[in-house]
Amino acid sequence: MLQSYMQGLAVGFSLIIAIGAQNAFILKQGLKKQYVFWLCTICAASDSILILLGVFGFSQLVESHPEIVNGAKYLGATFLLIYGAQHFIQAFKTSASLLPSENNETQLFKMLCICLALTWLNPHVYLDTVVLMGSISTKFESTALYFASGAITASWVFFFALGFGARFLLPIFQNTTAWKILDFIIALVMWGIAISLLV
Repeated sequence: MLQSYMQGLAVGFSLIIAIGAQNAFILKQGLKKQYVFWLCTICAASDSILILLGVFGFSQLVESHPEIVNGAKYLGATFLLIYGAQHFIQAFKTSASLLPSENNETQLFKMLCICLALTWLNPHVYLDTVVLMGSISTKFESTALYFASGAITASWVFFFALGFGARFLLPIFQNTTAWKILDFIIALVMWGIAISLLV
C-alpha cells in the first residue's frame, strides 16, 4: 500500500512540475497575493477529480471517444491564444512598478473562471491526469486507490507550494522589468501550448 502511494506521489510530481498554463497562472497570482487559496484549491481539486476518473475507468472512455479531447483541444487553443495575447500586450504596456500591494484586485469570480478554463479546456490535463495516470494505475489494480491518493497528494502539495511560495520572489518583482519578463514568458507558454494543441 505504501509503495503504491509513493509511486503515485512520484508520478504525480513528475507530471505536474512541467511548466504549463495552470502553473504560470498560479505563479503570477501568488506574486500578486490575490485569491491564492481559492485558485490553488480549484486547481488541486480539479486534478483530484481527473485523477480519480482516470484511475477508475474514465481513461477508457476518452480513448474510445477521442472527439471529447478534440472538442476541448480547439476550445482550449482559442482560449490560450487570447489569454497569451493579453499577457503579451501587458508585457509592453506596463510602465510602472507593479507591487502586489498596489494592484487593484480583479474580481474573484473572473479569476475563478480563468482558472477553471485553464484547467478544464486544456487537453494536456486530460492526457496527463486521465489517460496517462489511468494507464499507469492498471499496474496497481488491488491498490489503485493508494496510487491515486499519492498522485492527488502531489497535486495539492505542488499547487499550494507554488502559490504561497511565490511571495518569496517578491523582491525580484519590485521593478517593472521583472513583471514585463514574467508576462512575456507567460504569453510564450500559453501560445506554445496552443500551437502544440493545433499542430
